[in-house]
Amino acid sequence: MIGDEVCEPDVFDNIYKTNANNLRNFLYYKYGDLKAAEDIVQESFIKLWVNCTKVAIEKAKSFLFTVANNLFIDIKRHEKIVLKYQNNIKSAVDKETPEFIMQEKEFMDKLQNTIGTLPNKQREVFLLNRIDKKTYNEIAEILQISVKAVEKRMQKALIIVRKEIGKI
Repeated sequence: MIGDEVCEPDVFDNIYKTNANNLRNFLYYKYGDLKAAEDIVQESFIKLWVNCTKVAIEKAKSFLFTVANNLFIDIKRHEKIVLKYQNNIKSAVDKETPEFIMQEKEFMDKLQNTIGTLPNKQREVFLLNRIDKKTYNEIAEILQISVKAVEKRMQKALIIVRKEIGKI
């Protein structure tokens, strides 16, 4: 059976190295809780290991993303989803004026708030594309939707971001 190959330690290790970081980022962007995302990634790989005889190698990534998403939905069912970002503004260069630094901080705050207010589906697509540099095809595979749906969500997200950021 093809699925037996997933049970081989070297194959399983390669699947982990290939998918763990992307899966964690996907969950973090979708739900805004990094520690929970890391826990869910581990649980997803445990479920893959337990079911390794039933999962074909080519279906392992899809299995992981589906299991992880379902586990997170169970955990977050009754909670409001809020995405929090850490402010990673680099220390000011000597040439930068205090006014420039203040404007940059205001811009970053406005951008983070705007991204945080995007509808969940649009925020997922926006962050996967702009932060993780995923292509529309990769995003469609991860979210199990069509490329056209990804394009539509990205278009709507960009309209909102441009509208809000344009006010600065």
